[in-house]
Amino acid sequence: MRDYTLEYKKREISIFIATLIPLAVLAYHSNIELGSLGPFSLIAILVLVLILANYEIPIYKTRTIKPEHLMKNALLLEKIYGVPVLKELEIGTKRTFDTTVSLNLGGCILPLITLIYVLVSHHNTAILLITSLMIIAVFLGSEMVDGIGIVIPNYISLLAIPLALLVAPSSAAEAVYIASVSGILVGTLISAATFNREKKGSAYLSIGGAGSFIPIYVTFLISVILAFFM
Repeated sequence: MRDYTLEYKKREISIFIATLIPLAVLAYHSNIELGSLGPFSLIAILVLVLILANYEIPIYKTRTIKPEHLMKNALLLEKIYGVPVLKELEIGTKRTFDTTVSLNLGGCILPLITLIYVLVSHHNTAILLITSLMIIAVFLGSEMVDGIGIVIPNYISLLAIPLALLVAPSSAAEAVYIASVSGILVGTLISAATFNREKKGSAYLSIGGAGSFIPIYVTFLISVILAFFM
């Protein structure tokens, strides 16, 4: 399991909980639905995603380079991303990482299960089109950051909102969720599979974890808020 600094955990969880409290009240009084998921299910999933964000399922190991500049930038990276880079520099050899590729329970597995559940009742060519565009946008907008992994812009799911309102206005909330979560997860996987391991490296490559958890969670929040107006 990948560790995160206590300060980072407190900061991110505080922001999300501050958002969840009024959202829970809104969901209860307005009977918000995302696909066939009712208000209680949605809030429960949002809370569960935060809890499970600390757990990873290892998939396989590979070797990536351990860049020389990483020691110099380690403390700054720890402050920005909350990952104990200095500690992780001990993993592997002097020149390479024994990189663990993993799936984050809260940022990948649970959102994926929710996506399949929503997709059962909302699947059409319009949503497929938006999903394809989001995969391309995530892949082009992602970056392999040494010591961290694949980093996705936090608010990339905003791109899906106008597209969904244009081509799938009656199910815009579901379209944003399906397209954005699919785009982030698939785009991250493609980036993780194609970056140059001789020039970039990290002890962990987490799908839905560091670098991509916040975009996933923001997508969930945006979709639930958007469902209020549908």
